Amino acid sequence: MTPLSCPCGRTESYDACCGRFHAGAAAPTAEALMRSRYSAFVKGDAGYLLRTWHPRTRPERLELDPRMRWTGLEILDVTGGSAFHGTGTVTFRASYRGGSLHERSRFERVDGAWVYVDGDFPE
Repeated sequence: MTPLSCPCGRTESYDACCGRFHAGAAAPTAEALMRSRYSAFVKGDAGYLLRTWHPRTRPERLELDPRMRWTGLEILDVTGGSAFHGTGTVTFRASYRGGSLHERSRFERVDGAWVYVDGDFPE
């Protein structure tokens, strides 16, 4: 990752990529939301994570470990989640110093905006 590239792995700058969603723009796809949520974990933006979590599954608060160092994101599979869908899944591997997290995340549209519902951990 070059210093100017987005934490989500895209070559665009953070401001042109996930930063615009963190600033209030709506993510157009489930994958874009997933990438922006990963970047929010990297940046320690718990407020964005809570705002983009489905109301029925969102925790009351979210405390992020400031010592956690996320090191990369790999999108493995995407199903649905486009402008023409109401639901979608994104399977990814997020690496951090000392390991990785493999998750299949579920997303839904709520009032026209993509939100994270929940996820499971495939083998």
